[in-house]
Amino acid sequence: MKMSPGKFNSFLFLKLPSAWICGVRVQQINNQRCETSVKHRWINQNPFNSMYFAVQAMAAELSTGAMVIGHIEESGRKISMLVAQNKAVFSKKATGKISFVCDNGQFVAEAISKTIETGEGQTFWMKSVGVNEDGVEVSVFDFEWTVKLKSK
Repeated sequence: MKMSPGKFNSFLFLKLPSAWICGVRVQQINNQRCETSVKHRWINQNPFNSMYFAVQAMAAELSTGAMVIGHIEESGRKISMLVAQNKAVFSKKATGKISFVCDNGQFVAEAISKTIETGEGQTFWMKSVGVNEDGVEVSVFDFEWTVKLKSK
């Protein structure tokens, strides 16, 4: 299956409806880079009239996790994936349309290759940077992913 924004947005609707309802969408994706976006609206706001941090986390996590899913699909193997840890820094109120970009696809490819080669689980960190419509950074998320071959 070739990765595409439409396929991942359908996946969101079916498997992650809370993210879909909040407006999280994949804009662009390939093996090395994924961009997601979400617009500040009533459904995803906090009491301070900006985007709730958890909505930003959903969009940021998707920009990393979509590439993990894509690489697993391409491997043709049954591999489990899980977020083990995450860290976030918030530097500005998130209002308007926020775009999250992760360009760490090479880390996924290396980890999946190594887990297939060795049979051992692998961990790796991926970064997603959120910017507003003016290009100003509003938040940075780091996710530690684990991948492991599923037992037969």
